[in-house]
Amino acid sequence: MMEKDRDQLDELMGEVLELKNLVEYQPGSVVSRTLVDKEAVTLTLFAFDEKQTLSEHTAPHKALLQVLEGTGKVIIEDEEYELQEGETIVMPADVPHAVEA
Repeated sequence: MMEKDRDQLDELMGEVLELKNLVEYQPGSVVSRTLVDKEAVTLTLFAFDEKQTLSEHTAPHKALLQVLEGTGKVIIEDEEYELQEGETIVMPADVPHAVEA
């Protein structure tokens, strides 16, 4: 899996990118594309169709979520945050969180 992910970054090397163009929306779905999957860091892009969610879960590392297009709601340990396009939030490790488009 890591070799595949490293190859994805190699394909993008030296290009000017708009991250929102690297993963396509699909009606009624959440689509993801992992660009980096290493022990120290994972970089995954998600495209959420309207009203789609990523259910509550925890992660062993801090996570940075940035809204590239549209709006979203992030719930971190029962506290809700409304994010607008261009805004970012950092989620702590080992704390329950969820995402809703």
